[in-house]
Amino acid sequence: MARRRDPVEAASEESTDLYDVSTWEPRSILDRFAYAIYTGISYGLQTIVLAVAFAITVALLVQPALLVVEEGSVVIAVFFGLSVVPAAILAAFIWYSDITTHEPLTLLVATFVLAVLFATFAAVVNSLFSPSFQTLGSLGMVLFFYLIVGPVEETVKLLAIRFFAYRSDAFDAVIDGAVYGAVAGLGFAAIENTLYISGAIATADTGLLTVAAGTTTVRALVGPGHVIYSAIAGYYLGLAKFNPEHAGSIVTKGLLIAAFIHGTYNVTVGIVPNLVTSATPLPFGAAFIGYVVLFDLAIGAFLYRKIARYRRAFRAVRDDTGPDPQSEPTEFDPPQR
Repeated sequence: MARRRDPVEAASEESTDLYDVSTWEPRSILDRFAYAIYTGISYGLQTIVLAVAFAITVALLVQPALLVVEEGSVVIAVFFGLSVVPAAILAAFIWYSDITTHEPLTLLVATFVLAVLFATFAAVVNSLFSPSFQTLGSLGMVLFFYLIVGPVEETVKLLAIRFFAYRSDAFDAVIDGAVYGAVAGLGFAAIENTLYISGAIATADTGLLTVAAGTTTVRALVGPGHVIYSAIAGYYLGLAKFNPEHAGSIVTKGLLIAAFIHGTYNVTVGIVPNLVTSATPLPFGAAFIGYVVLFDLAIGAFLYRKIARYRRAFRAVRDDTGPDPQSEPTEFDPPQR
C-alpha cells in the first residue's frame, strides 16, 4: 500500500524541500539524537525480552539436563527427540506445501528457537493463573483453557514469528505465515514435550524408561496440534501483512480461531475418551489416541483447505500472467515444458 501523504506534500513539486513541514528524515544533531534514542529503546526492549526468555528457558531445562546426566545415558534424550517427530513431519509437510518460494533456513531456525524461548512465558502465565481457576472447580478449568491457555500459548507462538521472520523480505506471501506458524508450533511442542517428559520421570519411583516411553507417546500425539493451531494463526498473520489497513482485525481473527480450537481440545480431551470408554469396550488408551487423531485430522482439514485454496489461486494467477519471478516451482507443480 502506498504511503499516505499530507496535502502539502501531495500538492507540491518533488523539488520542494518540505523537511519538518510535512516530511521528515534525520538531518540535524537533534534529529539523529532522537532517532538513536528511539532505536536504542526499540532494540533494547527486544534484547530484554530475549534475555528474560532465555533465562527462564535455561532454568526450566536444568531438570531435563540433569536427568540425562544422572541416568548416564542418551536414552532419555532420545525420548525427548522422538516426542516431536510427528509434529516435525507435519511442519515439514506444510513447508513442502508452500507453492511460492521456500523460506530461508536461517529464518526457520530463528522462528523455532524463538518459539522455544517464548513458550516459557506461557508456562509462567499458566502457572500464575491456574491456582485461581482451580478454586472454581470444573467450570474454572474450562474458563482457564479458553481464557488463558489457548490465547496465551497461541499469542506467544505468533510472537515468535512477528519478532523476526515477519519483518524479513523473505516473508513475501500469505502462505508464508502458515509455514512459520507451523515451525513456531514445532518449537513450542519441543520445549513443552521436554518439560512434560522430564516431569514424569522426576516424579516416578520405578520404571523410569517405561514412564518416559508412555509420556513420550502421549506427547508425540499432542505435538501436531500445536503445529496446526499456530499454522492457522500464522496464515492470518500472513494475510494481515498484505492487508495493512485491516491488519489488527485479521490477526485477532486468526488468534481467536486458533485459541478457541486449542481451548476446545484441552477441554474435551479429558472428557471424550472417558465417555467412549464407559460406553464401549475400548480401553482408555485406544479411546484417547483415537480422539486426538480424529481431532487433529478435523482441524488439519480446515488448515489444508485454506492452503489448498491459496495454491489454486496462485496457480490460476500464474497461468494467466506467466511464472512469477518471485516464485520457484515445487514438487507439487507439473514439470515446465
